Amino acid sequence: MNKYAFWNNKGGTGKTSLAFQAIAVYAERHPDERVLVLDLCPQANLSELFLGGLLGNGSENLATLQAETPRRTVGGYFESRLPSPYTVPNFEAKEYLCCPAELNSSVSNNIWLLAGDPLLELQSNAIATLANTQIPGQNPWLAVVDWLKDFIDNISSEFDVVFVDTNPSFSMYTQIAISACSMLILPIMADDSSRRAIQNAFSLIHGLRLPSSMYSDYSFTKKLVDAGRELPKVHLIPKNRLTQYMGPASAYSSVITSIEELVIEVLNTNPEIFTFNNHEDGFVDIRDFQTTGVVAFAEGQPFTQVRTGVHNIGGRETQVNRGKLDECIEAVNGLVDSL
Repeated sequence: MNKYAFWNNKGGTGKTSLAFQAIAVYAERHPDERVLVLDLCPQANLSELFLGGLLGNGSENLATLQAETPRRTVGGYFESRLPSPYTVPNFEAKEYLCCPAELNSSVSNNIWLLAGDPLLELQSNAIATLANTQIPGQNPWLAVVDWLKDFIDNISSEFDVVFVDTNPSFSMYTQIAISACSMLILPIMADDSSRRAIQNAFSLIHGLRLPSSMYSDYSFTKKLVDAGRELPKVHLIPKNRLTQYMGPASAYSSVITSIEELVIEVLNTNPEIFTFNNHEDGFVDIRDFQTTGVVAFAEGQPFTQVRTGVHNIGGRETQVNRGKLDECIEAVNGLVDSL
């Protein structure tokens, strides 16, 4: 079963919006597959999109899930793990899931969601403390980092593919998310901070180019490798929010080129951390969604479900043009083709 994590150590790269569109379209194109979506970001924006978006009461629908017993969110599941953090309890993963299509008719009914939860931020310190506890003869860190893996294992026979959205931070709950996945999707933008973020990803996940060897003994990389676990591999780097004005001589193009050169360099020295052999197979271009994206996300819709014409967004009439919509659909299809 393929398990993808959308992550970038830098915020604002369009990670969640790309995740929503890619997952929704993947589910549409594979109606016979059951798709599990896990929202490990405390902002829970991905969950709100799947549950209806701004105009479809996504926030209110998420609040309803948070008010249920058990709390039908990742925060509710983590809450159940806190009393006995180092042993896998008897639990039914289904109790924490919802089917977004029951609340949002624009998404396919083969998608099931473990909703995000701001409670993660409150739980974060407790989770980190539990993971770093020293217990002779035991590995508390591994037991805690496996919480999401335990959840997936509990229900893996019922799903064909898993997608995980994450927080830009590398907090303990982000490590829990990433360690449960086999492949990474790392969206970038045409700015130098994206280049640094890619470097950080190679350091934080794969232990490359750490500033000092003193950090290696405490790294996510070493802890997983010492436990005999495989590290997630970089599968795709979407170049997000590219504009139609990016000519070969532009500053934006220079930044993208420098990121590609960095990936080529690491691909040559550490090919084992990628799923691709040719760097061109690891990148996909995503043009800026612009107004069409605003409409799609406000209405909680994949582009394939957005209608052309005038939309009322927050009391303002907004026009969706057929040509621009087709460009958005084409961009997302290119991403899904690479999964």
